[in-house]
This record gives sequence, C-alpha cells and structure tokens, in this order.
Amino acid sequence: MVEVICPKCGEKIKFKGTGGRKPKDIPVIFVCDKLQATRSVKQAAEELGCSRGYIYKVLKAAGLVVREIMIGQTKS
Repeated sequence: MVEVICPKCGEKIKFKGTGGRKPKDIPVIFVCDKLQATRSVKQAAEELGCSRGYIYKVLKAAGLVVREIMIGQTKS
C-alpha cells in the first residue's frame, strides 16, 4: 500500500500498487550488443523497448560510455 496526501483536502489516501512503472531489467550485455549492431542509441532503444535514457543509465552503472561501445573499446 502506498499513502499519499491529497493536495486539495490534505487527507491521506491509500491505494494499492508500487506507485510507478515496473522498472526494466535489461542486462548490460544485451544493451552493448544492440548498440554495436545498430550503431544508434535511438534505434537500439526502439528495438529493446526502452528509452534512450535507460540505455545511458545502464551503461553508466556499468562504467561504460556509448562511444566506447560503438567502436568496440572499453576503459582500461
């Protein structure tokens, strides 16, 4: 249950659910493979069914950069 306060009346309202969209869980290796295959963040996001921002987020969490993935290099 999630509780929120109504902005109009100030009462607490309870409702079921997590209060948001279920997060995607696409492994970083799939993101990397798709980027190398498509050579485009926009096209990779469309084919994976996620946003461009999600791709950047996954790569950042793994310590990677789009440019390095597309040219096949990694940080040393």
